[in-house]
Amino acid sequence: MMWFFFFFGFLITCTGNPASASCPLQISPPRVVVRLEGSFSANCTSLSDQIDGMGWESPYGGLDLTQGVTSLLFSIDSVPAWEIEAMCYMNSRDGDQCTKVLPVTVYKMPDSVSLRQNSTTVKEGEQFAIQCDIVNVAPARNLSMLWHKGNKILNSETFDDSSPSPVSKSSVLTLTAHGDDDGAEIWCEAKLNLWPGEQGPAMMRSKSHSVTVLSEFSSLVIVFSFLEVFLCSSLYSDTFITFLISLYFFYCHNILCCDSPLSSRHGTSAGILIVLVFVLGMCSLLCLYITLETMARF
Repeated sequence: MMWFFFFFGFLITCTGNPASASCPLQISPPRVVVRLEGSFSANCTSLSDQIDGMGWESPYGGLDLTQGVTSLLFSIDSVPAWEIEAMCYMNSRDGDQCTKVLPVTVYKMPDSVSLRQNSTTVKEGEQFAIQCDIVNVAPARNLSMLWHKGNKILNSETFDDSSPSPVSKSSVLTLTAHGDDDGAEIWCEAKLNLWPGEQGPAMMRSKSHSVTVLSEFSSLVIVFSFLEVFLCSSLYSDTFITFLISLYFFYCHNILCCDSPLSSRHGTSAGILIVLVFVLGMCSLLCLYITLETMARF
């Protein structure tokens, strides 16, 4: 057993004290978040007076051993790369050396955050998908993407990507259309989780997409009104056709498809649809009456 203790004591003597346990160095700030081509500085201070010299090791702006100092400033005027390594070291008078690493994160906000949707009009009960595209952001491992509908957060997503350089990410939200989704605004937001609280750049958000949800009843009315215009336009022209076409476009675009005082954010009123069916029915009867009168003359 004596040889074991002799070997263990010899090993400690040769290697010195572990840096992680007894290194009297303090770096301020303890970590750095900086954009590419931005600048930063950090000061390394020795908490011990038994110091021979200090230095910084880094491929960018490293400082050689400087004797007779208890603090040493490290700075970069323009960050040139997506990965920055910086380590402060201290040589003590008894010949030991200890080191402390400065964590540096280089970031880039997205070039754009945008939505893609095949159609903004869907039938009630059908599924529809919206895609959020986040272009050129770094680092992706700190990125979170939030889906909003109105004043609610529908979903959040993070990304498992270790690349320090900019990448593009996408997220797809799949929803089932309900009547109360009609007129709802949906958008996405990109956030880099690198700063505590509300510090750092503001979130980047996409433009809002407004969804129009059509019930089965409203879809039938649209088909009926379209056939109405088509049949009457095949029989007559000029003023009567113009009247019918104007009525159709007023009905479809101002009541079913657009935000107007006659429409509701929770779907088109069934009462308004019934009135429109009645009006279009009267147009059909008028069209039939004129047809019969014309045939009687001949």
